[in-house]
Amino acid sequence: MKVLRDVPLAPLTTLQVGGRASYFAEATCTEEVLEAYTWARSQNLPLFPLGSGSNLLVSDDGFEGLVLKISLKGITVDEDDQYVTLTAAAGEVWDKLVAQSVDAGWAGIECLSGIPGSCGATPIQNVGAYGQEVCQTITCVSVYDKVEQKQKTLPNSECRFEYRSSIFKKTDRYVVLSVTYKLQKDSTPTITYPELKAQLTQQPTLKEVRAAVLALRRRKSMIVDATDINSRSAGSFFINPVVDASFADALRHRYPNLPTYPLGSAVKLPAAWLIEQAGFKKGYRRSRAAISSNHALAIVNLGGATAAEIIALMKEIQDKVEQTFGIILQPEPVFLGFEPSLAR
Repeated sequence: MKVLRDVPLAPLTTLQVGGRASYFAEATCTEEVLEAYTWARSQNLPLFPLGSGSNLLVSDDGFEGLVLKISLKGITVDEDDQYVTLTAAAGEVWDKLVAQSVDAGWAGIECLSGIPGSCGATPIQNVGAYGQEVCQTITCVSVYDKVEQKQKTLPNSECRFEYRSSIFKKTDRYVVLSVTYKLQKDSTPTITYPELKAQLTQQPTLKEVRAAVLALRRRKSMIVDATDINSRSAGSFFINPVVDASFADALRHRYPNLPTYPLGSAVKLPAAWLIEQAGFKKGYRRSRAAISSNHALAIVNLGGATAAEIIALMKEIQDKVEQTFGIILQPEPVFLGFEPSLAR
């Protein structure tokens, strides 16, 4: 494993914002992951595992530690008559796995088409879109346990999956090495999300669902595209807030047009609607940071933006939404090199 000094991190993120890593290395196998952690401990340095950088905001001051690029590759396939089990190394491109599954007729992740990032990131956020979440298909996650200093496998039940969260997001104890998904063979998709359903026939194929999802995401600039300035983002910057039913009822009384979505005994509210109703139009600009002109949930780098400018816009949105609705929007990206209290 080769350790580099003073490496710029902005080019390694989709936001293209942030400073440098004091130290940087790349792991192409599990042994190099273990070697990196051993080296970091010997130097008394923190270590940050980096995937594709599609859900990351790096401080302008960078990171005083070792950034380890997780580049583990490989996909294995096991089949029986009804199911196929895919184990993808953490560094595999997520949409590559989705495309492979759809082409083969394996159902379960087709609505997650076009989401940027690596397979190793999917269990951390419990990635979801258009009515699907990865926790519905993940059977287990192989990790490096920094406390026990060994590799282990966590079954789905120990991953503590919640809406846009998991044990991997709540603690930095684990580094994802690979993820195993169980998909249905020769299956037709089940479409529950109204916006997606409106784009499809009554009995769509997996390929038709993927095409429709990609088209929707492209219209919202939620597919990374070097020619689209609105895709210079970290995707959805805020998590859709989940509130109790009584609070949602009170808001609906004040705002009859408020969309709501049941989530167990609670209610999910669309953060994009809250942001726009709080007075922020798509394309709203603050210095070199802006709200996407195609999606109110995305904060974009118009060119040369600093992390401080992104944070200033984030806080302006949070403050106005809290003043208007009494809801504190929680940011979705991982913040690297900032004070822990920044995300509120």
